[in-house]
Amino acid sequence: MSSKKYSNNKRVVRHLRLRKKLSGTSIAPRLAVYRSNRKIYAQVINDDENKTLLSSSSLEINSKEKQDDSLDYNGKCFEAYQVGVNLAEKCNKSGIDKLVFDRGGYKFHGRIKALAEGVRKGGISF
Repeated sequence: MSSKKYSNNKRVVRHLRLRKKLSGTSIAPRLAVYRSNRKIYAQVINDDENKTLLSSSSLEINSKEKQDDSLDYNGKCFEAYQVGVNLAEKCNKSGIDKLVFDRGGYKFHGRIKALAEGVRKGGISF
């Protein structure tokens, strides 16, 4: 068994352990995050109805945008921050102001943290 498969299995186990405790409702949907080596994806999910309400990814983001000097993010972290801001704008348009954050079994640092800070900057609370 290769180490990549093994580490992903550990992440899946951590995610399942988190999912026992987290659930999205119509009042506070779940913000699920998936991170690949190159891209980051986020979905707002209502688990009561098993529906994805909104989604955003780094595929939608124009990475050529000028970076704010007050941020400490570069490269993929800045892309993740932009995904968070984009998702927060979509949530505001839909009338969603509170989310439950599901980090997907990843550590809360780097791109995951940048995405969360982008969502918070957009006015959404966890």
